[in-house]
Formats: sequence, structure tokens, C-alpha cells
Amino acid sequence: MIAPSARRHGISDEDMLHAYDNPIRVFEVDEGFTMLVGGSRAGALLEIGVVRGADGVVVVHAMGARDRFR
Repeated sequence: MIAPSARRHGISDEDMLHAYDNPIRVFEVDEGFTMLVGGSRAGALLEIGVVRGADGVVVVHAMGARDRFR
């Protein structure tokens, strides 16, 4: 599932899911919040923030990967 907040930076759902499915780095930021870095379908690095809830994983953040996550 993708939350409306993840669409804030204009990343397409398909690119978010591609990066989520193909991470190259994973950071446990906080209990229940994970940041993944993966490529878009075109290969641009994205940071994808997810939370795990009772209904499964929800993408809540997506944008071009910042230096601190590269």
C-alpha cells in the first residue's frame, strides 16, 4: 500500500515499488520505520520510507536519495 504522503515529491507508484522491491541499502531508522534506498525503473536512486502495521507494509515516504542515505 502507498500512503498519500509518499506521493508528495512526485515519484510514481511504479518507481516507488521498484525501489522497494530492489533495495541496495536498508536503514532501521526507528522502531517500525525503515528507510530503503533502491533504484527507480530508470536507475535513479530513491529513498523509500516504510512502516509496518497490522495490515502489512505501507510506503509513507519517497524521494530522490539524499547524500546521508547513499
